[in-house]
Amino acid sequence: MSKKLLSLLQYVFFLGVGIFLLWLTLRKSDWNSIISDLAGANYIYLIPATLMLIVSHFIRALRWKIMMEPLGYKPSTTNTFLAVLVGYWANLAVPRLGEVLKCTILGRYEKVPADKLIGTIVAERAIDVCSLAVIMLITVFSQYDLIGDFSKELFAKFFTSKSGGFSIARVGVFLLILVSFVILVIWIFQRLSHLAIVIKTKNIFLGIWQGLTSIRYIKHKGTFFLYSVLIWGLYLYSTYMGFFAMRDMAQFGIRGALSALTFGSFGMIVPSPGGIGSFQYAIQQVMILYGVTPEKGLSLGMMIWFAQTGIIILFGTIAFLLLPVLNKPKRRENEER
Repeated sequence: MSKKLLSLLQYVFFLGVGIFLLWLTLRKSDWNSIISDLAGANYIYLIPATLMLIVSHFIRALRWKIMMEPLGYKPSTTNTFLAVLVGYWANLAVPRLGEVLKCTILGRYEKVPADKLIGTIVAERAIDVCSLAVIMLITVFSQYDLIGDFSKELFAKFFTSKSGGFSIARVGVFLLILVSFVILVIWIFQRLSHLAIVIKTKNIFLGIWQGLTSIRYIKHKGTFFLYSVLIWGLYLYSTYMGFFAMRDMAQFGIRGALSALTFGSFGMIVPSPGGIGSFQYAIQQVMILYGVTPEKGLSLGMMIWFAQTGIIILFGTIAFLLLPVLNKPKRRENEER
């Protein structure tokens, strides 16, 4: 099967998942109410929300540069920022494609080995997961009477069996598969180390490992931590502005925005293009806890999703077009040499 056909099938599958989730969310909704909510929104508040999201992406690029320093690479801020935007843009088409693409972009324009950059991306995602866990703990403990039961119900299925108890069997099977895979990889590397494909694979793994361990050698740890806090703070601020944009939603304040950010982020993790369907559903369900009607919660989720997606489409496209133009002089220099 060709790579293009495989990519197309993957895209159709993930898009189908997203459309199905969106259909589940919309099938019993009052469309007139949703249209009225969206028509009555004050979209002027989306301007500062847009600016803050762009700033957060820029700070993410700066944080990524810090992670590359221990590897001995210092790409330009402009190329790194544009690569981040293109990465988000590609993720709208095929989930996780953007993570590889932005590494490829820097590999092309900054001569940074893509395999080592993949390691930094893995480390960055691990940091984001930890950050999201902290955000969730703050959300739950600051409004435990409202969010606590909902959180337990939402995540219990990941840790329990069909009977409702903790599933030791599931954990055991997972660990068995993981250990077997590790043993198989070690055996292949030892017995077939003379094969070109094995040598190449080992080099890729080595590059990824160097990227992962680079976080231990970060020189500016304080700045790195500050950037991480700023990224999520700006996410929260942009979500908060979304509450002001939607009529009768500003009353829920920063606590409502914190809940929407937390559970909306989990909705974005679902492998559908841009979190379509899952994001709106997550926002709808968490806002119902505040006494908001399902239609109003869905309207809020749709407005925030369309704003975020529109920003990525617009600025991601601009970044994709700018990259070859801005790097043309550099390419000419390399050709002359």
